[in-house]
Amino acid sequence: MTAKYFRYLLQFKRPSGTSRGVLYKKETFILEISENDKKGIGECAIFRGLSFDDRPDYEEKLQWLCENIQQDTEYLKGELKAFPSIWFGYEQAVLNLKHGDNLYLPSQFTKGDTPIIINGLIWMGDIGYMEEQIQDKLDQGFHCIKLKIGVDWESEHDILQKLRKKFSKEKLELRVDANGGFVTDEAKVVLQQLADLQIHSIEQPIKAGNWKDMAELCAQSPTPIALDEELIGIIELPEKKELLQTIKPQYIILKPSLVGGFTGSDEWISLAEELGIKWWITSALESNIGLNAIAQYTYTKNNNMPQGLGTGGLFTNNFHSELELQGEELFFKNSSFKIDRF
Repeated sequence: MTAKYFRYLLQFKRPSGTSRGVLYKKETFILEISENDKKGIGECAIFRGLSFDDRPDYEEKLQWLCENIQQDTEYLKGELKAFPSIWFGYEQAVLNLKHGDNLYLPSQFTKGDTPIIINGLIWMGDIGYMEEQIQDKLDQGFHCIKLKIGVDWESEHDILQKLRKKFSKEKLELRVDANGGFVTDEAKVVLQQLADLQIHSIEQPIKAGNWKDMAELCAQSPTPIALDEELIGIIELPEKKELLQTIKPQYIILKPSLVGGFTGSDEWISLAEELGIKWWITSALESNIGLNAIAQYTYTKNNNMPQGLGTGGLFTNNFHSELELQGEELFFKNSSFKIDRF
């Protein structure tokens, strides 16, 4: 078995705004494992500025994996514990090597029979741009929309008020994602305003790492709170359990590239379900390679909530996609493409 990788820079079609700043490009790494004339492809989708493994020796560790690819899986998992996106790329490549074509986890989804329902994502921008995105999603038939908030709350609140006047919560589920954009006292006011608009949930109202404040918010909030960035960097199972038992969120959001791939996500799901905490899965600006793998994994988890999966449409230079969006339904279509980069 041999392995190699290449760096790839995804270019946004339009700068995409979050409370952490505006994104123009997205760095990622594609891993290829070869054995007996077969190849497996995976994506090590580091997220600069957010990933736990955003560190100077990232490529050095990726090269180490390629040089040690024949080592036992459990050994590699231990060595890559502090590099969740590299481990996730390895998981993908091994599964793709096993199943071939564009398959990672074959199911009714990969047969093209059954779709995944997703939410429509609205990026931050000026009011006109946000309203334009919202109208586009509504025209496409989305019944669940997630808005990025936390930069200009007065304007964002105004948009939410207009949406709720036009669409009841039964017709349109509204989720918001603050990316830690509020301070605690401000968040308390915002949470009540969101409750008045019957908002489904808010992701990460305050910055990660403030367990005490977040626990207080989750206990008192009239709007359900979902942990997102809070999960990043929590590696060991006892600490994961401690976090959930301490904060007691209503939801957790799982980004496989940031929380240790399929195995890391499985651990979080198991703990959450033991504690009665609900969850859904979200992509994190992966290319179509990682997005395809995440979609296939998501389907196998049998979660009927709208999932937070992308569609690969944000970038000008993305890889070929097996995923096709029809309204709010994400379908798989296998075209047996090959990535020729080496």
